[in-house]
Amino acid sequence: MTPVARPGRRRSGGPHPAGRVDEITEVLAAHVDRLDRALPALRAASPTFARWGEDLGRRLVAGNRLLAAGNGGSAAEAQHLTAELVGRFDGDRRPLSAIALHADTSSLSAIGNDYGFAQVYARQVRAHGRPGDILITFSTSGRSENLVQAAVAATEMGMTSWAVTGPGPNPLAEACTDAVCLPGDTATVQEMHLAVLHMLCRAVERVVADAPPDPGERMPVDRPRVVS
Repeated sequence: MTPVARPGRRRSGGPHPAGRVDEITEVLAAHVDRLDRALPALRAASPTFARWGEDLGRRLVAGNRLLAAGNGGSAAEAQHLTAELVGRFDGDRRPLSAIALHADTSSLSAIGNDYGFAQVYARQVRAHGRPGDILITFSTSGRSENLVQAAVAATEMGMTSWAVTGPGPNPLAEACTDAVCLPGDTATVQEMHLAVLHMLCRAVERVVADAPPDPGERMPVDRPRVVS
């Protein structure tokens, strides 16, 4: 039976509208150009991330904890970081204590319902944070009130707080112990945040590799890294 073409629908595999591919290619090339223009700022911040990574690695080996937070795509970056630390990044090593604060949806919704969305992370920081722990926040705007309040809570708890944000100055960077503000639009900043978390993981694993083995640590298993 010969298929009947429906109005308003194009058959799969048919020709694209004339000139459309060239137009979209230019849009995508401009996207890459924006990232290329922003990368020098990321490279310039490498010494800060090296310092953060060394500090974080030493604290995690000593038994301290990392708390991470963000909203939307930045929440995904925060959870990506904690997954790499609890699991592994490049090689086998001891698991490291790291919690993504948005991932406990029952606590998140309960706190938001009872105390307001501005407190969803701050209350968890007060519950889980201890002196010597680190809070890291990701934000493309640097203006999310729930992250600013989390940084305030971290200071009250005797914690160190770091922010990785979009263009500065911004309230979140000012509320934290240290911050790196990266240039670009929202998509470009988020793409650089992904690079940042991987840079931190590389630094942390270098520090952990130099640390004495944990007494309860099992012998490493030689498995290929699965990239997700």
